[in-house]
Amino acid sequence: MEKKRKGNWRGGWAWVSLFSILIGALILLLGSGKAEEGRFVYTVRVEGIISASSADFMVSSIKRAQRDGAEALVIELDTPGGLDISMREILKEMLGSSVPVIVYVFPGGSRAASAGVFITLAAHIAAMAPGTNIGAAHPVNMGGEKMDKTMAQKVVNDAAAYIRSIAQQRGRNVKWAEEAVRKSVSVTEKQALELHIIDLVSPTLGDLLSKIDGRTVKTPQGTVVLHTKGANVRQLEMSFRDKVLKVISDPTIAYIFLILGFYGLFFELSNPGAILPGIVGGIFLILAFFAFHSLPVNYAGLLLIIFAMILFLAEVKVMSHGLLTVGGIISMLLGSLMLIESPVPSLSISRLVILVAVVITAGFFAFVVTKGIRIQMKKPTTGKEGLVGEVGVVRTRIDPEGQILVRGEIWTAFCEVPVEVGQKVRVLDLVGLKLKVEKV
Repeated sequence: MEKKRKGNWRGGWAWVSLFSILIGALILLLGSGKAEEGRFVYTVRVEGIISASSADFMVSSIKRAQRDGAEALVIELDTPGGLDISMREILKEMLGSSVPVIVYVFPGGSRAASAGVFITLAAHIAAMAPGTNIGAAHPVNMGGEKMDKTMAQKVVNDAAAYIRSIAQQRGRNVKWAEEAVRKSVSVTEKQALELHIIDLVSPTLGDLLSKIDGRTVKTPQGTVVLHTKGANVRQLEMSFRDKVLKVISDPTIAYIFLILGFYGLFFELSNPGAILPGIVGGIFLILAFFAFHSLPVNYAGLLLIIFAMILFLAEVKVMSHGLLTVGGIISMLLGSLMLIESPVPSLSISRLVILVAVVITAGFFAFVVTKGIRIQMKKPTTGKEGLVGEVGVVRTRIDPEGQILVRGEIWTAFCEVPVEVGQKVRVLDLVGLKLKVEKV
């Protein structure tokens, strides 16, 4: 009996041991699978001007790559430049990142100009696709206002010192970097590789990740060896908030919101109690001013547009036979052209949109003015003025007084000559409650 129990115990132990071995093997397999799956690279696509919305997106992407433990963050870049303050926010995050940041000017036909040069040079690894270019980083006043010589020199010197510091930190061509700022030089991807501005030229993202595998980069937290070959590529998309901010930050969209906002308030003030136009107009105005916060706005242009809307509203309240409307149209046109005047085409308002907005506004208020003038010239239909000139029919003989039917009403009338029943008379005046008439 004792032997049987001992045999059962040994058999049970064998099964437990086997089960433990299987569980351990399964854990190892799952662990190795997770480790393999854990090697991933984040990629983000940045196109258009570097604005507040794109800066928020890039900064949040770098932070997420650090938080999630990505092998690297690849920024696919195509930009004509953008705002200096937004660029510096991005650069501070890139230079302090513990995760390698790779800037890839991609696809063919893309460029890294102005602020894009700074961003590319600040990358741990800089790459370009065939058919791309980089350069022309000379600072310009996005507001379009001409800087005096001393101020322009200060701005250029500041930008040159900044880009030299970045190029030195990343071991790139310092001389060319300074010339990109001072002389606006620009080069192709092949020239950039020869001049040691970038690290490599690669036609595809997969090829890029294979080529940089095993490379060593320096971060503030220490040296990092890249393991990007075969790593999973995960695309980071803009959040709904960032997408909305990007759309709003477009100068043309911001201008449209501004005009729609003023129209909403105009209709609310001219028709008090409508409520909906006021609510919609207020929302559009808030969105427009939010966008202007990150755009080079000329406040003289903004004041001219506000003044134009005041003139339009005054035209409705005080009929000026079109003079206020003409003044409003001129003020609106000048203000629209001055609102955002930038040497960067991407930061300018579409001239076609301005033309359409001014023409529609002019047409609308011309219609309002025309109707107003017609109403002023129209003969009154009520009161004393509405009766004078009307023709009525005699109901009882007038001699010198009698009754007539005019406009469906019975009136007492008097006339200088007798008038028989059935004859027609014309109203000359209203005296008290009696009509003075003449025989027709």
